[in-house]
Amino acid sequence: MEDPVQPADLLELCRHKGLTIASAESCTGGMVGASLTDVAGSSDVFDRGFITYSNAAKRDLLGVQQATLEAHGAVSEQVAGEMAQGALAASNADLALSVTGIAGPGGSDHKPEGRVCFGVATEAGCVTQTVEFGPRGRAKVRAAATQHGLDLLAQAAKNIGAG
Repeated sequence: MEDPVQPADLLELCRHKGLTIASAESCTGGMVGASLTDVAGSSDVFDRGFITYSNAAKRDLLGVQQATLEAHGAVSEQVAGEMAQGALAASNADLALSVTGIAGPGGSDHKPEGRVCFGVATEAGCVTQTVEFGPRGRAKVRAAATQHGLDLLAQAAKNIGAG
């Protein structure tokens, strides 16, 4: 397993490839965007972030379909995919990350604490995944989801223009 990507390294990779980033965050509440904008000079890579904590915000800002929310719930790969695609469409970015999950405390048997769904959208399409971080507490789930999101962005950036 690769070492976790550092925000400055992700920004440099995107800068080198001429790529820009947008984020659409629910359970992380802007932590991905904050980690990138903590780095001076990030404005040439980080286009914008959407904090869409409520279902209404997911619908209004990102175009997530009400039918998708009703059929799958906000914490689902289907919604993560629509969030990422919506962020890409509503920005000037080349790649968009979405994060939606259950940071805790709580959860249910069907959707346990620590379940986080991710989406990464580019002009080539959108990939989604679910990670079970486990019931490690709200702060640790959010931190782990933020780091995983940065790692996914780095993987996507490396793959753009490769092959």
